[in-house]
Amino acid sequence: MVSFAVTTTQNIEADSIEEAALLAYQALTKGPAPLLYSVIDGKSVIVNIELDRDKAVEFAALDHTADPGNW
Repeated sequence: MVSFAVTTTQNIEADSIEEAALLAYQALTKGPAPLLYSVIDGKSVIVNIELDRDKAVEFAALDHTADPGNW
């Protein structure tokens, strides 16, 4: 398997860095998962991607640990 760093970005208004992080955490735990991501591979190539929510929900519902390619 290949290792990737995946991040998501939200624009949040806050009075401090800690408050911004807490508000981002709150949004992640209460709302739908974000669809906009930046993915960095081992060669430091950055790709921005927007997921299709229906496809993402379908993927998340499957048990990918049963895939022999993950062993």
